[in-house]
Amino acid sequence: MTGVTVGEVAEFPVDDEEAGRAERIEALRRRIAAVPARGEVQSVARGRVEAASDRILPVPTPLAELLPQGGLVRGSVVSVSGATSLLLGMLASVTASGGYAAVIGQRRLGLLAAAEMGARLHRLAVIPDPGPDPVEIAAVLLDGIDLVVLGLGGASVPPSRARAVAARARSKQSVLVVTDGRWEGAHVRLEARVDGYRGVDGPGRDRLCATRLSVRAHGRAFPPRATRVEVCADRSAVEWASEERNRLEDGRFRKAVR
Repeated sequence: MTGVTVGEVAEFPVDDEEAGRAERIEALRRRIAAVPARGEVQSVARGRVEAASDRILPVPTPLAELLPQGGLVRGSVVSVSGATSLLLGMLASVTASGGYAAVIGQRRLGLLAAAEMGARLHRLAVIPDPGPDPVEIAAVLLDGIDLVVLGLGGASVPPSRARAVAARARSKQSVLVVTDGRWEGAHVRLEARVDGYRGVDGPGRDRLCATRLSVRAHGRAFPPRATRVEVCADRSAVEWASEERNRLEDGRFRKAVR
């Protein structure tokens, strides 16, 4: 295995056919244990993100307004579908707040876009090719990473295995985010679709200034909720804003083509 550590950024390739399954898993465990937290060489588990509540991982403010606890509850499984901006916003919020995150099986995830939203890439591990069993890789990373994003590549995870991994997330107080597949029993489901654009016609033509998303959340403990948010780009960063804040700009949006 030739990947680098989280602190160096980026990749944990684990598809080496010559390496045995147990060897790859053990190598991942060693790398997790070697990640520095808050400037010290210690387990990531000791460097958990400090939020308003130790039980909550932060999300962009407009998303926090949708969730009963104002963020992602530690020990939970969250299903995400639709626009990729949703995942990028979560990664940015968690890593910018001092937490660690890992992304498994997402070849096309835009790290530049994540950085523009404020993500700290030195706190992000990327495993684009997790091999034949990405769920097991996710289960290992839950041992010491605050937020683990698992791309299922269209697969359906058997309920018995989903329950076992969910129990591990609960015991380790990490958050597992699943996407691109079927996972029964998620505590929260978030769905986002692109609803419009600003800056593609009229003043500012040919420069995309903002994307409007329709976001819906529902879960075991709360009824469906929905809102619209803007992901706004300026020259230095990408920010999230609520629909209320930008209501006056609404007429400048061009509807997304479906």
